[in-house]
Amino acid sequence: MKLYHVPQSRSGRPRWMLEELEVPYDLELRSTSDGSLKTPEYLAINPNGTVPTLVDGGTALYESAALCLYLADKYADKGLAPAIGSKDRGLYYQWVLYAMTTLEPPILQVFLHAVHLPEAERNAKVAEEGREKFKEVAAVLARALDGRPFLLGERFTAADVMIGSTLVWAGMLGLLEGFPALQEYVQRLMQRPAFQRAQS
Repeated sequence: MKLYHVPQSRSGRPRWMLEELEVPYDLELRSTSDGSLKTPEYLAINPNGTVPTLVDGGTALYESAALCLYLADKYADKGLAPAIGSKDRGLYYQWVLYAMTTLEPPILQVFLHAVHLPEAERNAKVAEEGREKFKEVAAVLARALDGRPFLLGERFTAADVMIGSTLVWAGMLGLLEGFPALQEYVQRLMQRPAFQRAQS
């Protein structure tokens, strides 16, 4: 398998997964600024010209959540996904999708309008709306984690990779202040050897 990766991007999610699974893979580093994501060769495997892309045999896949779900199922014996049809499997899907559809959008809103966009294009009101929305969705997560180390209880899964990586980003933007349970959760995840290997 080969993972196309840009540091500090969504491709960190499947890279973390691969490290948790402890399976062999090749890492192909790319950059968002040198045109390497827009070459004809790369666009042939990911027409969006983004990362991550995972090539497994003759199949090329993209979208970070899809890659994490795929890897958890491909290596089901590693235990990073609950059994199909179980109650926990439903919760697992819920939290993976929550990361992408509910948690990430307000963080992206704050990132764009407080950090990333040129000063003239930033909108302080939009950034503040993102902060307020983040508080709402973060409170849901804090309640879900009350008294448990991981989203599904004692068991670490790919859902923790998805939610955890997104919360790491939120923490870098100062959004976890006032959420001690989420801060502790993120610290637990960042102490995992696989997480640390994925940052190198």
